[in-house]
Amino acid sequence: MLHPIIGTLDTIKTLQGKSATFMLAMSNTATADIPGITQAGIPGMLHLTPVLDAEFLTTGEVHSLENIAETPKGVPTPALITRAVHLLHPFARIELLDLGLKVTPKTDATLHRFEIPPSGNIAEDCAIDAKAVFEKGVAFGQNYDLQDDYLILAESVPSGTTTATATALALGYDAKNYFSSSFKNVPDDIRQTTIDKALSRIEKAEDIFSKLRKVSDNMLLFVAGFLIGVDNRFPVVLAGGTQMAAALLVADAITRHYPQYRPQNTLKPMLATTKWVADDAHSDITALLAMPDFAVEACYSDFDFSQATHPALKLYDEGEAKEGVGAGGALTYGMMNGLTKEAITMQVEAFLGL
Repeated sequence: MLHPIIGTLDTIKTLQGKSATFMLAMSNTATADIPGITQAGIPGMLHLTPVLDAEFLTTGEVHSLENIAETPKGVPTPALITRAVHLLHPFARIELLDLGLKVTPKTDATLHRFEIPPSGNIAEDCAIDAKAVFEKGVAFGQNYDLQDDYLILAESVPSGTTTATATALALGYDAKNYFSSSFKNVPDDIRQTTIDKALSRIEKAEDIFSKLRKVSDNMLLFVAGFLIGVDNRFPVVLAGGTQMAAALLVADAITRHYPQYRPQNTLKPMLATTKWVADDAHSDITALLAMPDFAVEACYSDFDFSQATHPALKLYDEGEAKEGVGAGGALTYGMMNGLTKEAITMQVEAFLGL
C-alpha cells in the first residue's frame, strides 16, 4: 500500500501498470572519506559503494570487489531491494549516470558519461564547477529520449545526506535538522563539524553557483538541472529520500534567482521513498518537500522487513540504512504492479542465502 507524504497520490497512481526506465545517478565526494561520517559502504572503500550498487543492480553480482556493499554493522545495501523488485517485475531497462566516479562499474548496462570529476571534501572546499554540472544536467534533460512511459531516477552517493544538508543551509533554507542518515544514531558531532566548516566559507553576497561550488555534490546539481531540462516532457519519479529533496531545493533556488533557467512549464516533481525515511524521527522529509515554490507529490510504501528472518535485514526496521539505490521508488513501482511484501522479502533473503 502507498501512503502520501505531501500532496495526493493522484499523479503517481496514473503510472500504475506502465513501463518504467530505472536510472541510477552515481558520484563520489571526498566528504565520505572523513572518518566516521557515513556507514554507506565498506570503510576505506566507500568510493566503491555506487560501483558495487550499479553492478549488483544490473547483473545480480558484484565485480569490483568480492562482496556487496554493507555497513560496518552488516546491513546490506538497499540495492538488494531494488534488484529484488526488478527480478519480480522487471523495469523496462536500467541506465546509469556517471556523475564523478573514481572507478567505472563493470556492467553492460547503458552508462551515460559527462566528464565530471569526483567532488572534493566540503569541509575543505569541494571545488565543483557547479554551473557546468548543473548545465550538463539541463542539457541531458532536454535531449534525453525516454523509451518508456516514465522515469524512476535514483541515486547512490556515500555521505550524500551531509552534502545535502550543507547545500540546503547554504542556499538559505531553514533545514538544519531535517535530513536523514544511513545511521540509526547519527554521528552529529562529526557531521555538524563538517557542515560548519563548509558553511564558514560562504559569503552572503556570493551568487548561488559560487555557494554550491563550495558545499554541494555533483548528483544534487545534475538532478536539479535534469528536472528543469525535462520540463515535464515525461513523468519523473525521484526515487530517494532527503537527498532527492535537496535536489529539488537546488532547482527551486536556481529557478527563483535565474530567470534564464526557468522551464516553460511549472515543475511538477514526484518523489517516492521508503517507510524508514518517512517515519524517521531524526529527519523531516515532509518539511523539506514543502519548501519549494512548486508543488511536490510524494509517497512511501508500507514495506518493511517484519516478515524477514535474516538479522541484518531487521536492522532496517530499527533505523539503519533507510534508503538508497532507489529502494523507495522501486518499492512503489513494485507495489503498483502487484508485488507483495512477502514476495519482495523472500527475494531479498534469497540474495543472502536464505
